[in-house]
Amino acid sequence: MKPETTTATAAAGRVHFHDLHPTPADMRAEVLAGLALAQKRLSPKLFYDAEGSRLFDAICELSEYYPTRTEIGILRRHGAEMAERLGREALLIELGSGSSLKIRTLLEALRPAVYMPVDISKEHLLQSAEDLAAAFPGLDVHAVCADYSSAFVLPVDHHDHPRAAFFPGSSVGNFEPDAAARFMARVGQILGPGGRLLIGVDLIKDKHRLEAAYNDADGVTAAFNLNLLTRINRELGADFDLDAFRHEAVFNAELSRVEMHLISTKSQQVQVAGETFAFTEGESIHTECSYKYRIDGFHALAAEAGFTAEQVWTDPDELFSVHCLVWE
Repeated sequence: MKPETTTATAAAGRVHFHDLHPTPADMRAEVLAGLALAQKRLSPKLFYDAEGSRLFDAICELSEYYPTRTEIGILRRHGAEMAERLGREALLIELGSGSSLKIRTLLEALRPAVYMPVDISKEHLLQSAEDLAAAFPGLDVHAVCADYSSAFVLPVDHHDHPRAAFFPGSSVGNFEPDAAARFMARVGQILGPGGRLLIGVDLIKDKHRLEAAYNDADGVTAAFNLNLLTRINRELGADFDLDAFRHEAVFNAELSRVEMHLISTKSQQVQVAGETFAFTEGESIHTECSYKYRIDGFHALAAEAGFTAEQVWTDPDELFSVHCLVWE
């Protein structure tokens, strides 16, 4: 797909915007296919419309949700070491422009020549890119609206800079392990030999702490999960009754993953893009997996993808980890 490129001035900097956003037809096909499965599924990438991105930012501030603050602490303590590993004056690709605190911490340490955030949520991406262009005068910002979970080509090339990628938040846990390996292999191909990937990975821990992080007392995660149905209603002409579904998150110890579901509270039929889907009482839509890893297990997965583990940093309680991987 040929990108639509625009340039805007953002206070002290400039943002080049490259639109590779999936078309509505892509979303329609994916939703219909997922709802037709015996275990109905929807991709977590569909969470991130403007409201979903806002709600996720709110989740990151919750006391129960340890990953964000723990990862930020690791970045603050070890940012200088990470910058040395990634290389100065790099082209830094951020996959999923999430917490601005995380990327600001890394940008302050690394001072890359080019910063390229890639995200599926256009409004969130643009706001983040403009804020960072203003905060880091002289930084060349190329914001790419794309589905990074699928193959895409960088809209601009900078052969004179080493390439590095940042994938924070343990978003790699949203992939099934074999899909995670394929995803990381695609990232490695974008980076090229010697390119480095800095990636956040949540670690296996107590079941109760994990489940509390995805079932917060204020119900923000529940609202985030249910907003997926609101988006489908709006964009695909569906008629989901949000009062007829409830949020649930459980840790599946056998598979080492937290699973998020939307549970139908009654027998019902739902219309989506002209198709009818029946739900029995208690039937669920599986909306997200969040795999948790041991450090050696994740390094084995990275090796399967073609990366070598170069260094790993954790917090004192070993709740979370940040890995520097090099593409061979």
